[in-house]
Amino acid sequence: MIIVKTLLLKNTEEDIKTAAELLKNGGVVGIPTETVYGLAADALNPEAVKKIFKAKGRPGDNPLIVHICDFSDIERLNLVTKIPDTAKKLADAFWPGPLTMIMKKSDVIPNEVSAGLDTVAIRFPSHKTAQAIIRESGTVLAAPSANISGSPSPTTARHVMNDMDGKIDAVLDGGASEVGLESTVITLAGDVPRVLRPGGITVEMLESVLGKVEVDDAVLHKLADNVKVASPGMKYKHYAPRARVILLNCNDEQYIDYVNKKAAEGVAALCCDEDIPLLKTPVFSLGKRNDYTRQAHTLFDELRRIDEDDSVKVVYSRLPKTNGVGMAVYNRLIRAAGFEVIDLEQN
Repeated sequence: MIIVKTLLLKNTEEDIKTAAELLKNGGVVGIPTETVYGLAADALNPEAVKKIFKAKGRPGDNPLIVHICDFSDIERLNLVTKIPDTAKKLADAFWPGPLTMIMKKSDVIPNEVSAGLDTVAIRFPSHKTAQAIIRESGTVLAAPSANISGSPSPTTARHVMNDMDGKIDAVLDGGASEVGLESTVITLAGDVPRVLRPGGITVEMLESVLGKVEVDDAVLHKLADNVKVASPGMKYKHYAPRARVILLNCNDEQYIDYVNKKAAEGVAALCCDEDIPLLKTPVFSLGKRNDYTRQAHTLFDELRRIDEDDSVKVVYSRLPKTNGVGMAVYNRLIRAAGFEVIDLEQN
């Protein structure tokens, strides 16, 4: 099917039914969630799932997350071979919400969703419209972020239309995303629960429920090209605007001094509110210096603002701390920069 025009749907009962009908018929719809907007298709329909990869230009070895609207969907649809006790504990604590759990998949999950792995990633979003669309569709939905692969994730319907108009069947406008970053991903398929992607549910929060939780090396470091990924966002350069993003490992004074010395046409700063009066470059602010929850909410919006400013060629940002939600901001920024970091503390 050739899509001539992408429908922009409203957050009404009638339009939710329209979106669900498109999904039932193998279509692809941009839907709101509390994290970012997702590019949804019937997760149990391999041909529909393939359309997600085509629309995004997404590598086929990058697995997708299956979205459910009730914990019972996992057992009812036989999505996994066994539900671990750890999954029940985490669901009680954090579902519905921005947490994705990886478990051993059943044969019900197409290889297109799992990228050939023997596991599946599952999430129960808290966004009421997302839940309504899943429920109305009568299935579960594979839904990666609704952006062109590698670019900043979308937090509004306008962002999705900018990337996907003419490539998918519809976008349903459910307002701006509350969290602003993709969900935390934790695998429960090994001996020790391991975080593969940080998000709004922090390592500290997970540890309060499970005790020992590992953090995968790929969360903070570049993964080798020949390694098969177990979660979205682990290997490839992600979240990047067209401008070159360079991270600085430095203190406050070093950041201001370095950026001001680089001040020139095409140079900008992705900074904190406190830096703005001291900088001689155009600025894109993430919020207060130590408010990582706000920075997480703002990051993708600011990266898209940078994209919309054709005059910006290079952006300097500070390397965040890795405690709490700061780990999620660090994880996204270092991928947006293609792991390009200048260590001023060593100079």
